[in-house]
Amino acid sequence: MADDTRLEPRNRLAGLADFPLPDSAPAQALQQDSALLGRLLAGAAHGDGAGERAVSDEDVAAALGLFEEMRTALDRMEAQVVIEARRRGLEWREIARHQGMKSSQAASQRYQRLVTRLEEIRQGIR
Repeated sequence: MADDTRLEPRNRLAGLADFPLPDSAPAQALQQDSALLGRLLAGAAHGDGAGERAVSDEDVAAALGLFEEMRTALDRMEAQVVIEARRRGLEWREIARHQGMKSSQAASQRYQRLVTRLEEIRQGIR
């Protein structure tokens, strides 16, 4: 049943796919990187087990380099969505529930950690 609640937001947002965004570059980059990783993993799964690899070691190494950028882009988008939720009057307990957290304090602390991490990245500390 928990899986059904995770799919609900995805289904609910499916209709927004064609909605024009002012700057959708971060979302598009994440989508492209995710597709690349999916192809890489699919290719790795098709190796014949006798030493032949469908994906090179260089491809795997390059894929490893994507995760930090993807994580940062996701953090930025999550922070923006939380800001929008608060701007629209959602309380922290509602945000927590939608994020799968049990308390408003947990959601607020997560947001603060995101903002701190993003600021450290902006300043070059991370």
